[in-house]
Amino acid sequence: MSKVSEKYDLSYTQNREISWLRFNSRVLEEATDENVPLLERLRFISIFTSNLDEFFMVRVGSLYDLNIMTPKHRDNKSGQTPGEQLNNIFEAVRPMIARRDSIYSEVSEKLSKKGVCDISYDQLFGSEKEYVRNYYKTHIAPLLSPQIVDFNHPFPHLKNKSLYIATVIRNKKENSLGILEVPDTIPKIIFLPGSNSNFIRTENLILHNIDKIFQIYNIVEKCVISVTRNADISYDDEKFDEDNPDFRNYMKKLLKRRERLNPVRLEMQGKAPILKKMLLARLKLNENQCYTCDCPLAMGYAYQIEKCDESLYYSPYKPIYPLYLEESVPMWKQIKQRDILLFYPYHSMKPFLDLLKQSATDPNVLSIKITIYRLAKNSAIVKHLCSAAENGKEVTILMELRARFDEQNNIEWTKILEEAGCKVIYGPEDYKCHSKICLITRRDKNGIKYITQIGTGNYNEKTSAIYTDFSLLTSNESIANDAVNFFKNMLIGNLYGHYNTLLVAPVSLKNTIERLIDGEIARGNKGYIIIKANSVTERDLIDKLKEASCAGVKVELIIRGICCILPSIPSKTENITVTSVVGRFLEHSRIYSFGDGELNQMYISSADIMTRNQTRRVEVACPIMNDEIKKWLSSYLQLLLKDNTKARRMISNGEYIGLFSEDNDTVNAQQYYLKNPIMFTKTKLKRQPLFKKLINKFRHTK
Repeated sequence: MSKVSEKYDLSYTQNREISWLRFNSRVLEEATDENVPLLERLRFISIFTSNLDEFFMVRVGSLYDLNIMTPKHRDNKSGQTPGEQLNNIFEAVRPMIARRDSIYSEVSEKLSKKGVCDISYDQLFGSEKEYVRNYYKTHIAPLLSPQIVDFNHPFPHLKNKSLYIATVIRNKKENSLGILEVPDTIPKIIFLPGSNSNFIRTENLILHNIDKIFQIYNIVEKCVISVTRNADISYDDEKFDEDNPDFRNYMKKLLKRRERLNPVRLEMQGKAPILKKMLLARLKLNENQCYTCDCPLAMGYAYQIEKCDESLYYSPYKPIYPLYLEESVPMWKQIKQRDILLFYPYHSMKPFLDLLKQSATDPNVLSIKITIYRLAKNSAIVKHLCSAAENGKEVTILMELRARFDEQNNIEWTKILEEAGCKVIYGPEDYKCHSKICLITRRDKNGIKYITQIGTGNYNEKTSAIYTDFSLLTSNESIANDAVNFFKNMLIGNLYGHYNTLLVAPVSLKNTIERLIDGEIARGNKGYIIIKANSVTERDLIDKLKEASCAGVKVELIIRGICCILPSIPSKTENITVTSVVGRFLEHSRIYSFGDGELNQMYISSADIMTRNQTRRVEVACPIMNDEIKKWLSSYLQLLLKDNTKARRMISNGEYIGLFSEDNDTVNAQQYYLKNPIMFTKTKLKRQPLFKKLINKFRHTK
């Protein structure tokens, strides 16, 4: 028996990687739903593929590192070593790839009947072939750089997730490798003349011409390939030194290293056994790390197919400006009247953007402080922050440069913000700042006042239209006082400041959640817990939830992705249910709810129930103090639990089953809020009495 199994009860937990793969299978399942429009089904295949790419880059990459450094380390949820986890992953992924190929073939066939055709070169005719031939000659051929691999030509570095044409070439009696990168600078697909929906993929066009490119050789085998590399760069490998005068330069150096990290996977589109053997030897990969498929290796082109039959897409929608707000009234006045909750993507981010825009020009606004993790490509947030700084406001941004795969973007944004006069600081050493909090300070006739915004998602206008998230705007003084202290602490690198109202990781979030669970345990079978999050992996909190279940507490978890706790295990987790909703929008909000009725305590948060979020990141959870908002959020959670269209329920072995209704009483939570985005009644702004207005006017005149 291992030390892990002696310390932890593994009977009600499962491996996080396998749990994540089951989540991604539910994403792929959306591509089989006949009620989902065909092009959207193709896009779900694309999402599944890009999700899997990132999984190999990050999770498989980190397991490889663990396998080298601590091969005997055992996971505290499954008791497995890194090597055992890797083998289980490779075994689990192979049937998923086969299923993706089958679904892709079915969806492609149905799309072709609707006039959306991925055409091979051999299917071209007449003017189409002439157009494609000329396009290749003019726009592609001049950019190609073929290479052979022999004694005088070393094996090239294959960039992470780039597409290559690889070929076995024969010269005299020997086989050699030929490698040709598909340039990133050319379009992924080429639309045929006069069509918005018939196209040829660029890699297939180059593949067709590979015989001419390596014309002095005999082509034995050829196919499109892609290498996935470990992208889990360590931010602790090098601390600051003379070559790294500041954190921004340090991050630039690390990002260059990411491209050189070791391969973890080889993908091949089509069977080429000789080529496969040669590539695996060169890349130092095992047979189980190679995946052969029929589906394209890069599926991002699915988002470039537009202007087709409207029935192929989801019905268009536009996030609304909440009807309980007045666009003509300054946001500051409305937030003073009541707490405001924005519900993305059903609500527009515009009210918050309006608040920033108005604050940038308001002469009474003194400062804006904000934490930033990810931003949109063309960020209105940055525009308003720069405007505020240029107008003399004190603007402080805590920018997290270590937001995975957004590091370079954030580096560039820091330059723009600094040039505008903003003060930019970075997340504290060893702790990513993942919180979403903004504090606006304003002076009025009654002194210094604050507006605090706290959210569950990033300040990203693009993702706010496709992720479900909440953004709370409040003038509550106790929340504001904690926000003031939060930014003071971040400016001096104090991770363990004191907060009265907000829960802040790493100082108070985890232990407060444990205390709140203990409160429900004390109530026994009258206790009630609902947690909505993206992931549950934190072992101590898992064990605490199991303890609650054993005490008779009803525990309902709404977890989109990884969930390491297994429900319905007799005498352990039999009072726990796990529901996952995967649909048109990415479920991203985090809500913690303890108790019901008047005893209910509810928080929205940026933090998942993961060890990294609870103890190794800077996160914020904010209590919901407005009874109307709390009541509405409770109804929202209940609707998610009643969803029998896009929801799945985990069973005791970690797999998921559908909750489909046998009658016509279907519930689709996301579809419901598309049709019913109204949450609260319109705010009745308090009017200043006429007598008071006259007195103030008299005093001002005097």
